[in-house]
Amino acid sequence: MPDLVDRVRRRLAGRESGVTAAAVAEAVRAEAAGVLGDHDVLAALTLLEQEFVGAGPLEPLLRDPAVTDVLVTAPDQVWVDGAQGLRRSAVRFADEDAVRSLAQRLAMAAGRRLDDAQPFVDGWLPHGPTGGRVRVHAVLAPVAAAGTCLSLRVLRPATHDLAALAASGTIDAEVHRVLVAVVRARLAFLVTGGTGSGKTTLLAGLLGQVPAGERVVCVEDAGELHPDHPQFIRLIARPPNVEGAGAVTLRDLVRQALRMRPDRIVVGEVRGAEVCDLLMALNTGHDGGAGTVHANSPAEVPARLEALAALGGLSRPALHSQLSAAIQVVLHMQRHPAGPRRLVEIALLDRTPSTTTTTTVWRNGTWHPARRALEALLAAPASAEGCERT
Repeated sequence: MPDLVDRVRRRLAGRESGVTAAAVAEAVRAEAAGVLGDHDVLAALTLLEQEFVGAGPLEPLLRDPAVTDVLVTAPDQVWVDGAQGLRRSAVRFADEDAVRSLAQRLAMAAGRRLDDAQPFVDGWLPHGPTGGRVRVHAVLAPVAAAGTCLSLRVLRPATHDLAALAASGTIDAEVHRVLVAVVRARLAFLVTGGTGSGKTTLLAGLLGQVPAGERVVCVEDAGELHPDHPQFIRLIARPPNVEGAGAVTLRDLVRQALRMRPDRIVVGEVRGAEVCDLLMALNTGHDGGAGTVHANSPAEVPARLEALAALGGLSRPALHSQLSAAIQVVLHMQRHPAGPRRLVEIALLDRTPSTTTTTTVWRNGTWHPARRALEALLAAPASAEGCERT
């Protein structure tokens, strides 16, 4: 069988087009020539498909709906992360060259270069398992001292509605009613939390509560948001190609979204200068917008956005002036090591003479006095609509 595998490798190496599962099977049939048993042919086919197609031996892990991350730190150390936490899998690579080869192939599929001159890469695979996308990051030796490090993050479509999140324990019944009221009152909000805390899942559930007659335009790095809404338009950023050209940034897309007659503008994840354009949009009549941002607590949100706004040239006083007028509510998610992801805090943003602060409305099942301020915000739009109708 080793001779067969080598012959097939040489045959596939000469292909001008991409290698597919069908191409591998055709090459195996052509090279086997009937001299090997069915068992050997199937074993060779499996080995070569893992080498040339998809994510190789990592493909079954990526297809597991419970897995969010696949991390390779050595040929015999493949780890997975998910609801059960970080754990070691049974997957093994033959050697360091096999890990390096897979990392380089995945980088090529993402339109990136990975070699000794460019020993690290960060990109998106064009097609991920089960309808999601896969972010690939790799570092080659000797930059990675122990050998090639490969990290794959699976971004599956976030489709849960608020009712499902309430049933799973992410939110309780009373908070469920408050969140629906926040969306219906067109209050702008940010969902915060750490990596993998469920920010996007909660945002998708909230967007599903937007009235069907409103047009929602969403800007994302990856197409994670799939809310149950009939007028949901998604714009996805594009990284530069290997020549460094052709990039379409989130900031570009926020500006385009403003020209698409949006009722609400959403940024899937605020991570850079696009915060300037989002705040400007929310301050010019596009109320009810939303987004997510990495933060360890609602209290850290002003400082986090201040740092991001600096990337776009927005001064600190200007940022805080726009922030307090643009965003009213912060929803903080937290991932528990041995439990589900939960909403743990609701806060309001408040403007002081020199900065922006947060006031806790609800935390871990306990309502705080600021609840009255939230109720006033929820009542204000309804009162305004009543005046217009009369």
